[in-house]
Amino acid sequence: MPSRNTFKHALAAKIPQIGLWSTLPDPYVSELLAGAGFDWMLLDAEHTPGDPTTMLRQLQAVQAERERPTSAVVRPPWNDPVLIKQYLDIGAQTLLLPFVQNRAEAEAAVAATRYPPNGIRGMGGTVRATRFGRDTKYVAEASSEICVLVQVETVEALEHLEDIANVDGVDGVFIGPGDLSASMGVAGQVNHPTVRAAIDRAIARILACGKAPGILMNDEPRAQELLDLGALFVAVANDQLLLRKSADDIAARFKQRGAPAAPASAPAPTTY
Repeated sequence: MPSRNTFKHALAAKIPQIGLWSTLPDPYVSELLAGAGFDWMLLDAEHTPGDPTTMLRQLQAVQAERERPTSAVVRPPWNDPVLIKQYLDIGAQTLLLPFVQNRAEAEAAVAATRYPPNGIRGMGGTVRATRFGRDTKYVAEASSEICVLVQVETVEALEHLEDIANVDGVDGVFIGPGDLSASMGVAGQVNHPTVRAAIDRAIARILACGKAPGILMNDEPRAQELLDLGALFVAVANDQLLLRKSADDIAARFKQRGAPAAPASAPAPTTY
């Protein structure tokens, strides 16, 4: 039978899940981060050069962590049934599908994760998700462990938020703060008062629909505010930003001390 999706069941039980956003598409990085202790880790294929082959290796790397396991959440580059099929077949159980604008697109996202007659997912009996055909119960039981998260990231999507959240099979709704800020005319200003207010209201609206709200927020105090408001899956850091900031900070500290004094001239080497 399919592996238990601890992330999906935690959301259903309203247990907050703290995550890490990973945009470095390399299995070595994924394995390192998987042992950090986060509840979940977003493996991104929308804004990275990753593809299903890369993602397969990242999933294998994350699943290799045994002492402090984390749940992999895969973001395909688009809400596309072909891509969804590929990522499910290589073993993804939780998908975050970008740019869902209305109920019809949310319904299409769910349908792409279900086998007929409940959806349109194509049959692939010997894929990795079925343990290459050894799991004879996978087809019948897969939907119970697949978690569908849809991403709302525009003013238009917020206007249809209840219609999106109330789609049967949608487990959670992720608010994309960056794109939402752009849609609201203040691109990149995720802490702009208008954006903050819209996010706060969206969390309450999603909860009222009985679904799990989620977001990425690198500002730690703001991330805690959103958790206090009821957000149930919150990514609180980004691996690329952590690496960049650490590198920038240590370089700046040493440069501020000034360049080292030039060494005294050494005598010319003797030649023969």
